[in-house]
Parts: sequence; structure tokens; C-alpha cells
Amino acid sequence: MHNITKIAVVFVLALFANSGGVLADVIKIQITKFGAYSKEIVHINVGDVVEWIPTNEGHNVEFLIAPQKDFLPKKSKMNELYSLIFEEPGIYVYGCTPHLNTGMLGLIVVNTDFHNVEHVNNLKLSPVAVSVLKRMLKKASSMSNAKNISKSRPPTQ
Repeated sequence: MHNITKIAVVFVLALFANSGGVLADVIKIQITKFGAYSKEIVHINVGDVVEWIPTNEGHNVEFLIAPQKDFLPKKSKMNELYSLIFEEPGIYVYGCTPHLNTGMLGLIVVNTDFHNVEHVNNLKLSPVAVSVLKRMLKKASSMSNAKNISKSRPPTQ
């Protein structure tokens, strides 16, 4: 019953998170039985909500980098639903605490803002995790570039 209350609160907060009366998106990421996040790169807008849903035991969500370097979102408990409203543009890097060294990481880019990419590049991680993070950053950047190009093109007839 407690998880249902959490989900209801997150949903209500998401409805009112964006100023301007626009409903926020709620993005769901499963923590899979393969020891991975179902979406490793997510592009969202300020006010959107991300929910991590455990479908396998032994995993959590711990933020390693956020746009405000001195303020990281709270680490989740093991095997529990976790949700967060994103209020600051920039790159967020998160991972599973016991599996960081194996590269169990995720990347969230808010408002297509890469201003804190240098902080991301300076993260001290295992060689495997560094390789995973570099791949994700490259992919996230190309996804953002493709998004910007499609927004600037006139519609085809």
C-alpha cells in the first residue's frame, strides 16, 4: 500500500511540476533481471519525472553527477521504487551502487543542456564504467543533435 501512495504523490507532483500549465512527462525505467536499466539514456525537460522500477533484486539508483555539483539527489534504497522530478537543466549520471564498477550506469539529459559535461568527463570510475559512460555521452550528444536538426527543419510536404 505504501508504494501506491508514493506513486500517487509522484503523479500529482508531476501534474503540477511544469510552469505554464503543461503536464510533465513521467518516464519509467525498469531495473531489469539482466542487471541493467531498461533505458540507459533519457532526454527530458525541466519538470519531468523519472521513475525507476525494480524488477530484479539487488539494485538501486545513486547519482554520481548532477548540474549542481554540490547537490546530488538522494540515493534510493535497494529494491525500492524511486522517482525524481528534474528541476535543473544539465546532465545527470546515475548508477547502481554495488554494480558501478561493472558499468551499470544511466544518463539523463535535461533540456538538451550539456553545460556540465566536463564534470561528467572527470568522474573517477572503473575502466569498464568509464568506457560505458563515454559511449553513452557520445550517443546522447548525437541524439540531441538529431533532435535539434529535426526541430529546425521546415515540415516536408
